Amino acid sequence: MNADPNTPFILILQCPDGIGVQAAVMGFLAGHQAFITESHSYGDPLTGRFFMRVVYRAGHPTMPDLATMKAHFQTVATNFGMDWDLRDATQPPRVLIAVSRFGHCMNDLLHRWKTGQLHIDVPVVVSNHEDLRDLAEWHGIPFHHLPVTPETKADQERRLLDLVDEHRVDLVVLARYMQVLSKELSAALAGRCINIHHSFLPSFKGARPYHQAHARGVKIIGATAHYVTATLDEGPIIEQEVVRVDHTFTREALVRMGRDVETVTLARAVRWHCERRVFINDNKTVVFN
Repeated sequence: MNADPNTPFILILQCPDGIGVQAAVMGFLAGHQAFITESHSYGDPLTGRFFMRVVYRAGHPTMPDLATMKAHFQTVATNFGMDWDLRDATQPPRVLIAVSRFGHCMNDLLHRWKTGQLHIDVPVVVSNHEDLRDLAEWHGIPFHHLPVTPETKADQERRLLDLVDEHRVDLVVLARYMQVLSKELSAALAGRCINIHHSFLPSFKGARPYHQAHARGVKIIGATAHYVTATLDEGPIIEQEVVRVDHTFTREALVRMGRDVETVTLARAVRWHCERRVFINDNKTVVFN
């Protein structure tokens, strides 16, 4: 079969850097009548890894369909030792949102999804509290209350993974989910779980960080979105944002502005991940934004 000429496809890959990698990829696409609409690449001199993201569509009615392109590209991938993926860009990634009691990040993501600003599907919301059930169900999303205690944590995490499998979830977003994932769950979700938190770490840990920051008279506040790893809040960073503040800001104003920054930062990270723009490169990321 031939590809639909109106369907965009995304090819991503990484491999050891070397001569001819990019030429081989572009030659393959040209040889299969692909019309390239977007292309990014980067060779990291420190890790010796090459990263590439290409968006293309059919440049001729004879361009093969997705399954055939995948089968044919495997030879190129094998020759260069590539980790790669090729997808239909019209298919929205499936995102599970995990949340606790602060709803600003979840609400922002759902608004962007419902208004077509974020090309995702949200099949399920998980929380360790009941507070945001009404918001999820108002959007027509099943809400699962999975309370966490030291005694129930292992069972709760197993149920979370069951929901990931049941709903064919591509990405888990911790939208101010105030629980530390176990090493086992972090490993199971490696590369497909994003967390958001304030950027005061390691200075102001624990509860009420904005109040601690206000007491110290900070001049900049911000947020960090990163992949979750077994090391708490130290996974590869996807996006960060900061805003300036001054002595006139109350504690409440810092909290309000901090939540605004968190929503924007998380939305960018989710968008870039779902558009296949983010590559994990050791303990950091390559982001083609």
